[in-house]
Amino acid sequence: MSATPPIGSSDTGKSGMARWFGRVALITGAASGIGASITDKLVRYGMKVIGCDIQSENLEVMQMQFKEDDSIKGTFEPFTCDLAKEDDILKMFRHIKSHHGSVDVCINSAGHSRNGPTLLEGNTADWRSLLEINVLALSICTREAIRQMREKGVDDGHVIHIGSGACHQVSPRPTLHFYSGTKFMVRALTEGLRQELREINSHIRISCICPPMVRTPFSYQILPDDPGTVDEWYAKDPSIEPEDVADAVIYALQAPPHVQVHDIIINAIPK
Repeated sequence: MSATPPIGSSDTGKSGMARWFGRVALITGAASGIGASITDKLVRYGMKVIGCDIQSENLEVMQMQFKEDDSIKGTFEPFTCDLAKEDDILKMFRHIKSHHGSVDVCINSAGHSRNGPTLLEGNTADWRSLLEINVLALSICTREAIRQMREKGVDDGHVIHIGSGACHQVSPRPTLHFYSGTKFMVRALTEGLRQELREINSHIRISCICPPMVRTPFSYQILPDDPGTVDEWYAKDPSIEPEDVADAVIYALQAPPHVQVHDIIINAIPK
């Protein structure tokens, strides 16, 4: 006998990705890399996607491309937002509430890293910039998303953190040690949130997806003045494509409402 899914205000009896058709998803870091791939997937599945990023020009290009594609089932709405500023984040959620009522899915894809913040030689400004995006912005977006879901009675919502292999293993590269620390915190925050949601008998789900090195512009943020070294990393270490991470997001979202996909760890197979 199959389990009975929890009943929420948005329960339609549909299974898989069909139940998300026409519903609202917020994706941070939507203008490039993993975030852009997730955005493309969800728009094609018919969701109303709000793409958040500081790269406004990239968002506008994406919006135009979606409008020109007759195969698109959903909609894309760009929202320029500096995630390092809480006021910007709160403004975005006020916009979502006034225009859409609530988010149904929140995907924290935005991330930040840079060369230099080693634990012995790093400077506080570099550390703070990583904490602001990788930890604080993620936590604020999650808090506001779940607050909206609960106010609207959306009991089948889903929050997904895009973590990293660094959530589970400290990088051997010293310049990524503090970054690894922020990602370990994302893993801890995911579990803490899961426990809090259970305490209040909520059926809102929380998942963390941890990919290895992904072929995106993000890697080149670490060494912006030395792209050749990043090319060497890609040549030496196995990597995956942004679409592979987007597929993992779809896997988590299309799980039956009574199934909790906790964490997904993705590894790359060496060539």
